[in-house]
Amino acid sequence: MTDTSTQALQSVVTSVLEETVQDWDLEIEGGIGAGTTLIEDLEFESIDVVQFCVAIEQKLGRKGLPFEKLFIQDGAYVDDVSVTDVVGFLQEELQAA
Repeated sequence: MTDTSTQALQSVVTSVLEETVQDWDLEIEGGIGAGTTLIEDLEFESIDVVQFCVAIEQKLGRKGLPFEKLFIQDGAYVDDVSVTDVVGFLQEELQAA
């Protein structure tokens, strides 16, 4: 993927999340958007986070993205991340490559 614009990456992240939760019987008011969070809104568990990271790498055609930068800060796991957080992380990492 060469387009690292916010809109393009948000579209990728949103589509991966929608595919992930499509069979979970969740009611997400207004659908998945920039402010949607993985833990609180989508009820992700640790295995879901891992699968999400793998799916993002596959969709972008990039392996080995340092997702620990997104999910661990100051040596501790973050409480939650939003679609916007994921998009910002991806923009930073893809532009650095």
